[in-house]
Amino acid sequence: MDYVSALLPPVVMAIFFIGVIRVIVKTQGGVNKAKEDAAVDAALARAEVARESSVVPPKVEA
Repeated sequence: MDYVSALLPPVVMAIFFIGVIRVIVKTQGGVNKAKEDAAVDAALARAEVARESSVVPPKVEA
């Protein structure tokens, strides 16, 4: 019975890992992909606006 208790944790972790990978693969693409792309595009646009508004042009003295 020692071999069962020795093998049980790796087998459980392997099953869990396979399940996680399947969920990740299934959630890629389709409607979720469009939502994720839109969220990333909006975040990038906000970051670009914030970056442009924080840049102060140098003063030109004549």
